[in-house]
Order: sequence, then structure tokens, then C-alpha cells
Amino acid sequence: MNKEEILTKAQNENKGKDLADIQAQKDGSYIAYIVGVVLIIIVDTINGFVFKYVNRGSDFALFSMAFILFLVKYLKLRKKHELLVAIIWGILTLSMLVLWILQLTKVI
Repeated sequence: MNKEEILTKAQNENKGKDLADIQAQKDGSYIAYIVGVVLIIIVDTINGFVFKYVNRGSDFALFSMAFILFLVKYLKLRKKHELLVAIIWGILTLSMLVLWILQLTKVI
């Protein structure tokens, strides 16, 4: 395979996508996720001290994001470790959902 064939094959695989743009999107998504996690932790901590109450709805949303992240990683990579982590986040997500529903119904 000569240089031109390799270049043509690579261009066909990328289908006009800019790899720098794709990487920037991935980096931005990762940073946004980390900032979201930090902000939810700060909000939960302040609510706990000031109002003596933490809304588990935001924790449910946060844990859902982590669950989906690891589930997608598992589906793409098929690594057992990613499945185990996804299951753990899934259990935590369901726990936060139950707690949030209990809060909404004023059971707790």
C-alpha cells in the first residue's frame, strides 16, 4: 500500500470529521462533567449546613451521568471492569432515585 492509498483510506474513515474538533468536544465534555460534580457537591454541602436538608434529586442526576458514562464505555470496550463500575453507579443511581422520591412524598 503506497502513501496515497493510505491517505485516501484515512480520509474515508474520518468522513470529513475534524479530529481536533472531536478531541476538543471530548475534553470540553470531561471538564464540564468535573465542574458539574464539584458544583453539586458544593451545593449539597451548603444545603446540608444551612437548611439541614440535601435534595437527593441533584445527586440522582449526578449519579445518572456517571452510570451512563461507564455503561457507554462498557458497551464500546466490553471490559468487565467498566461493567462492574457501571453496575455500582447504577445501584447508587437507583438509591438516590428512591431517596428523592421519598423526599418528594415527605416520607423522609
